Amino acid sequence: MNSNFLPSVNLSEISVAYHSGNDEALYDLLVQPLHEELYKRQNFNFIDELSWCQQLMLSFDYLSMQAGQGGFIQFIHNGYVGLLPTMVEQLYKLGAAEMALVLDDALKVYVLNRDLIEKAESVEAFARLYDELKEFEGIDDRYTNLCKPTVKQLLNYAYAHLDEFVTT
Repeated sequence: MNSNFLPSVNLSEISVAYHSGNDEALYDLLVQPLHEELYKRQNFNFIDELSWCQQLMLSFDYLSMQAGQGGFIQFIHNGYVGLLPTMVEQLYKLGAAEMALVLDDALKVYVLNRDLIEKAESVEAFARLYDELKEFEGIDDRYTNLCKPTVKQLLNYAYAHLDEFVTT
């Protein structure tokens, strides 16, 4: 699917970030317009208007923000678990099979423990999930180890296919 949302981004900024190896700057140049448009619309259905790789970038950014603070338990508990199945497919399409397996494993643990996770409504019950669901620890570690190489794959794809991400 082609994107129905192509923000205008300065090509020289993108090129400088890419060629200087400034992955953080390049990532921000590509993902921030997606967040801004999502915030403006106040409707997560916006993601359906994006190309598969824009969707992956936006979803992966949500994963990074949540999992970076509280692991997959936080990501899932905050209501983003619905992003995982599509992200798994998109990661395979990108060629990031190892990260796809990590997300698939997180999804499997969620499915097996769905009731426990969904019943954790208080702060105390949420905190107990970290003691009760130790299987996420290894998944969180694998995610952390694969995060930078996965982002690099995503950025390489984006740079090679800028017309799927931005207008210049």
